[in-house]
Order: sequence, then C-alpha cells, then structure tokens
Amino acid sequence: MKQKLFYTATAIFFILSAILHYSGASATVQITICSAAVILLAAFLGRATENVAHYAGERMGGFLNATFGNAAELIIAIFLVKEGLFDMVKASITGSIIGNMLFVLGLSVFMGGLKFKIQKFNELLAGHNASLMLLAVIVLFIPAVFARDFEPRQVDALSLIVAGILIIAYILWLVFSMITHKNELSEIVPTNTVESHEQAHWSKGFSIVMLVVATVMVAFISEWLVGNLEEFTHRFGLSELFVGAFLIAIIGNAAEHSAAVFLAMKNKIGAAVEIAVGSSLQIALFVSPVLVFISFFFGDIMDIVFTTYELVAIGVAAFIAISISRDGKTNWYEGLLLIFVYIILGVAFFMA
Repeated sequence: MKQKLFYTATAIFFILSAILHYSGASATVQITICSAAVILLAAFLGRATENVAHYAGERMGGFLNATFGNAAELIIAIFLVKEGLFDMVKASITGSIIGNMLFVLGLSVFMGGLKFKIQKFNELLAGHNASLMLLAVIVLFIPAVFARDFEPRQVDALSLIVAGILIIAYILWLVFSMITHKNELSEIVPTNTVESHEQAHWSKGFSIVMLVVATVMVAFISEWLVGNLEEFTHRFGLSELFVGAFLIAIIGNAAEHSAAVFLAMKNKIGAAVEIAVGSSLQIALFVSPVLVFISFFFGDIMDIVFTTYELVAIGVAAFIAISISRDGKTNWYEGLLLIFVYIILGVAFFMA
C-alpha cells in the first residue's frame, strides 16, 4: 500500500511539474514542485538501483547506487553548463562532495551507531578512499593556485589536461577495486547484520527498465528546474554559491541520503560508506572533469578553478571524513561530528 502511494505521488508530481512548466507558472512555484518531484524520483531511482544491486553484489551495488544517485545532479549540472552558469555548477560540485562526505556519511554513521555500538568495514578500502580524497583535494588546489598567473587560454588548457587525468585515475580505480583487488577490498560481513537475506522486490529485467525510466524522468525535471533557478536566486537574494552548494546538492543527492542511512541501520556500514564516500569521489574524479569536457563541446570551457571558499569547504570535509573513517570503525558520535561540520559550512555559505 505504501509503495503504491509512493509511486502515485511520484507520477503526480512529475505530471504537475510538466503542467506548471508548459503553462508558464511562477519560478517559485515551479522550483518548489520540481524539487519535490526530483526528490521523489531520486528515491525511485534509489529503489531501482537497489534492486539491480541485489543481482550484482554488494560492492557493485554501492557503486551503482552512488552512480545513479549522482545521475540527477549530473543531469542538472549539464543543463547549468548549457546555460553558462559555471559558478553555480562548481558550487553544486562542491556541495555534492561535502554533502556526501559530511551529511550523508554523518547521518548514516549516526543512525547506524544508535542501533549498533561499533560498526566495522574494510580498513584497507577506507585507506584507499582516504588517499583518493586527498588526490581530489590536491588536484583542485593546484589549478586555483597556478591560474592566478596564467592567461585564460592557459587556464582552459590546464583544466582540460587535469580533467583528462582525473577521468583516467577514476577509471583505473574502478579496475583496481572491482577487478584486480576485488577480494582484498570485499565487504566485511557483520555477524549481526539485520535482514541479510532480503529478496529483490523486482525482477532483474524490470529493475533495469525502471532504472532507465527514472533517469529519463529526472532529465526532464532537471531541465525545468534549471530554467527557473536564475530568477529564483535573484528574487530571494540568494548567492549562486549557496544555491549550488546546498539547495541543488541536497535535492540531487536525495537517493544517496535514503539508501545509505537504511543500509547503515541494517549494520551494512561498509555499503553505506561506499555510497557516501564513493559518491563524493565520483563527483570529484569523474563528474566534474566530464562537465569540463561537456562545456568544451558546448563551445565555452568551464575551468576547473574553484573559489577559496569552495576549496576550504572541500579540504575541511575531506580532512574530518578521513580522520573518522580511516580506522574502519564508526560510532554515533563520529557521525554527529560530521553533521556539525556540515551545518557550520552551510551557515558560512549562506552568509557569504
């Protein structure tokens, strides 16, 4: 019954978003309804991904959940790039990275820790994730420092080169973690895992079809949402930095929020970390460089030079996330610390 209500609500909000878009309703009303539709569709996308993951295995499931969980945000970002709103795109990238590392991971660790005193996951995987986080921070800092003395053409060239290297690094990480060192990085299975033998709600074929359908629906909603963002931002006096880093990031990451938290509460903290941290790494090492190349094909290159505020936020998020997760153990208080840092950054971004 609950599932039918959820599917009905998702369809209603999608249809309502389309009606408001084509009838020319106010930007505020459209953004409100479209945001609700994106959140519902992200949850629907997450459910479809979880069903596919049931047939693909837990580590692959975490990767798929992170990938399709980022689909909404990637599609939104592509439309922002098309509109030339590069500052908002980079802010949304920042928001997604810190949102996953601080809010999603923090909430997962906190909720899981309330139910299980200590939760453990693969320490070797945590160490590799920490190294990749540091790589992301370093790579984002380098263009920001050197770009000050570069001409615009040099900045564009540097951005394309860095983007290409990041994509190669991410693809090789997938080869390393999913193929050559798959067994070493496999999940630690807790003895007290809740509902460890859950059945998939959908068949394999139907799950894949629903995954495609949800992604297409998100693409339409994203275009309608982006078309009203500029007017909405000016009307309420919000900065592009805050809108991109927090509003878009929270809406786009809805799938990861729900999936990671539910997994942590079932004592599958490894899969929750794979979603939260893996999603941040995917945004930093794959999505952001892909957007640089997409902007190139649109005819106006989006450089990979981030503002000082954005770099500080990413650096702080990576530092505390590494400190908390590197030992392969978590508890509820560590999750609370991550959430506190996220709230502080949110207030700072709002006031900036």
